[in-house]
Amino acid sequence: MSSKNDRGKENSGSMQVDTKIVRELAEMLAETGLTEIEVEDGDRKIRVSRGGGVMQAAPQMHMMAPAAAPATPAPVADAPAAAPANDHANAVKSPMVGTAYLSAEPGAAPFINVGDKISIGDTLLIVEAMKVMNPITATAAGTVKEILVDNGQPVEFDQPLVVVG
Repeated sequence: MSSKNDRGKENSGSMQVDTKIVRELAEMLAETGLTEIEVEDGDRKIRVSRGGGVMQAAPQMHMMAPAAAPATPAPVADAPAAAPANDHANAVKSPMVGTAYLSAEPGAAPFINVGDKISIGDTLLIVEAMKVMNPITATAAGTVKEILVDNGQPVEFDQPLVVVG
């Protein structure tokens, strides 16, 4: 017996998984050093995780799990160094998980340098998430006091990026 899914396609009762999305999520995990990512699109939700030996995604994911899972604890060990976020009261924080880029393209001048005067709306850096470049803009005018991330560095949600004073 077969049944029709909500798109009218015949299936044998198994879930239809877009393996391209799953692969992109797995690549993002490998690039950023994260252990889990979840995306939701309407009633479809995909969670990809690594480490712990159990994947919570499509069966194809077991091939995509990076072999270097033990490398994940290293960023956790570095986390206490970034913990004094209280010292960065005027920091612009990352609105998403992704990879920070300080310039528009490799070899180009950075958007900002320490000591630069900035205005509201000026692009400070870019956070790439799922192959989409998201400009992170200044929410206040002032002077760039400190840049807290390196070019190409993975960033977490709400991580301080730039201190403006």
